[in-house]
Amino acid sequence: MDKKKPTPEEELTTKISDDVKNRLRAKKEGKEIMFGMGVFGIIGWSITVPTLLGVALGIYLDKRFQVDFSWTLTLMFAGLIMGCYNAWRWVNEKSNKRK
Repeated sequence: MDKKKPTPEEELTTKISDDVKNRLRAKKEGKEIMFGMGVFGIIGWSITVPTLLGVALGIYLDKRFQVDFSWTLTLMFAGLIMGCYNAWRWVNEKSNKRK
């Protein structure tokens, strides 16, 4: 019942084989470069849109209400954090799907 531990050569061969299969599959689909560019676009927009929405709402609230802090800065950072979280979650889902 004891499983024989693979040798370093066998581990390397398995890793290289898996990598080659993944690369061939990506080339076969024809999406290697375009997928990478699309990922940058999606990540960029998923961070930018909530940040800009936070800034816009913050400017409106700063003009509307007089408070001791800046709504613009507060909501800009909140939008930035939300956008980064969304981007991380999307990348995490896509990387788990590809495995």
